[in-house]
Amino acid sequence: MILPTRFALCALLTAAVLGLSSCAPALQQVIKVPTFSVVQTRLTGLSLGSPAIARVTLKLRIDNPNPVPARLANINAHFYLNGSDVGAVDLPNVNLPPRGSADQDAFLEIPVSFQNTAIWLQVARGREMPYRLDGTFTADLGALGKPSFGPYTLTQGLFQQPAILP
Repeated sequence: MILPTRFALCALLTAAVLGLSSCAPALQQVIKVPTFSVVQTRLTGLSLGSPAIARVTLKLRIDNPNPVPARLANINAHFYLNGSDVGAVDLPNVNLPPRGSADQDAFLEIPVSFQNTAIWLQVARGREMPYRLDGTFTADLGALGKPSFGPYTLTQGLFQQPAILP
């Protein structure tokens, strides 16, 4: 029986490490960023008392373009309405099937301030208002790793609904 020499073992180990590290860029090219879209926006209430609060429901669709299941975690975002940062959005973890999608409802209670009262009143009166959701998240892709994405604009569109105020 021939025993490998110390040099041969070191060479084999070095080759294995270099071979595995060369796979990392290839894996990064394989991973595609899950995408967010808003199915529906809804202002469900506007209280101008103390404290003043806007209640908003966002129905989000999250798509997984990857061939493996994904579990999205640490989904943190800011909701911008007409260019103004009006509140934070923290979503629970979302499980996505391979090359599939899942719907997620976000129920927001956003403080109404002196600076954004006019914006909320326009939305409540049924006027169209541009919005965007900027944020970050981590995707657990199993053997492909746990990459983090963002900050970037997750989704954007126009907030419009039937008037709830005259």
